[in-house]
Amino acid sequence: MGLDHALRALGVPPSWHFYLVSFAAMLALAGLDLLGALMAKEWAERHHAAWFVAGLLTFGLLFAVYAASLRVAELSVVTLGWIVFLQVGLLLIDRFRFGVDLPPAKWAAIAVILALQAYLVLSPNGEPRVASRDPEPTTDGLARPHPGVASAILSTNPIEP
Repeated sequence: MGLDHALRALGVPPSWHFYLVSFAAMLALAGLDLLGALMAKEWAERHHAAWFVAGLLTFGLLFAVYAASLRVAELSVVTLGWIVFLQVGLLLIDRFRFGVDLPPAKWAAIAVILALQAYLVLSPNGEPRVASRDPEPTTDGLARPHPGVASAILSTNPIEP
């Protein structure tokens, strides 16, 4: 049973599916990345092979989730959301598990950075531009290459006029 089917079963309107799947992907990616980071830290301190293997498996799963999420969500949105959630998680772990105290000015900078990243994730994107590979139509019926192609060819021509 896929996530889309589960959302329909819960009565979530179809217009919300994209946003909820994107949000779930961001949280899953951040969680896996955070888990992998903790395993890397444990391995770096204890040099136990189990932490290393568990970290490899976690990052392999992270890759699979990332690839699957890109089938339904935008690359930039999912990636930036993942990073925002990862940063928040790492800051909280540093603070409460490792006792890292940051001065108020750094917390203010973090808040501004997170607000700007939230803007990047939440603000709407423009329509994607699709570059035409077809030559532009001509009135004489002859096909001409795209102007960018022609200028690139002419600028690399080793023959001097």
